[in-house]
Amino acid sequence: MAEQILSQEEVGALLSAMDKGEVNLERNKKPGLIAEPFDLTSQGIRLRDQFAALDEVYDKLKALLQSSLSSSLQKEIELPPVSSKTVKFGEFLKAFSHPTSFSMFNMEPLTGTALLTIEPELVFSLIDCMLGGDGKPLAQTREFTLIEQRMIGKFANDFLRNLEQAWQCIYPIKCSLRGFETKPDFLRVYAPNDSVSVVAFTLKCAEFSGKIYVCVSCLMLEPIREKISSAYSRNRETENTWSPQLRGLLKKTPVKVTAELGRTTAHTVRNLLSFQCGDVIKLNTGPQDTMVVAIEDIPKYEGFPGVLKGNRAVQISGLLRQNGGANGHG
Repeated sequence: MAEQILSQEEVGALLSAMDKGEVNLERNKKPGLIAEPFDLTSQGIRLRDQFAALDEVYDKLKALLQSSLSSSLQKEIELPPVSSKTVKFGEFLKAFSHPTSFSMFNMEPLTGTALLTIEPELVFSLIDCMLGGDGKPLAQTREFTLIEQRMIGKFANDFLRNLEQAWQCIYPIKCSLRGFETKPDFLRVYAPNDSVSVVAFTLKCAEFSGKIYVCVSCLMLEPIREKISSAYSRNRETENTWSPQLRGLLKKTPVKVTAELGRTTAHTVRNLLSFQCGDVIKLNTGPQDTMVVAIEDIPKYEGFPGVLKGNRAVQISGLLRQNGGANGHG
């Protein structure tokens, strides 16, 4: 096959058309296929299932908030389902502007600081309701006054009391306010790249609506990670499912209980064969001495012999051994 070589004029014409954009250089490009970056080392992926038990905490908190807010604000407050996610702290702060209510609080015995964040429009509506108003939002947001900051602190304390009660089902904590801030740029509780667990509560009413966020560092939750992981939740559900049945089966299980009154020794076989009816065998213990009570032939308790309602009985006086009372038994 003969080689096809372009002449100098054809090469010049082709280069000129390329400069003018008359030649389409992209071949068979399929529209709609866009490559997006995906970080396999992201902490959010690794921590996705490590805080599964917190869903139970925040679901309980939602029920407590709906009851307490409806009572304190004298309004019908609705709370839709709670949304939660794990993000970088810097990304979390980008969603807020000045002024926003940031209440910093401790969760003892956990080490660190958590955030209670309230949208500014919701802050003014809540304060208006607390002072007896309808809670209609302001036309334009402004800086919070000192009185309004005190009202926000009172609301935050009530919120934290409900948070403590909700955490009782997982891990008991004690919450206390640490500080207050309105400018996102001034918050220095976490580094921008730190992973945080963020839970959003949406408050809805006829006159207003808004969101409240609870932000907790993943490092702060690390000491109790095993108690709030999905695996722990599954094990606890399994335990709660089988425990009543196992207890019921154990109550119906027959167990052999024996009480040893005493011991004696026959020195020779002749003496043992010479025993007759009416002979008295002297034991090494008396009625004032303790006796051994065995469970399935394992010595377990000490007790005293006696009679109860005409029946021979043993009164337990103490535990013989913590390990079951015999070598080789657990």
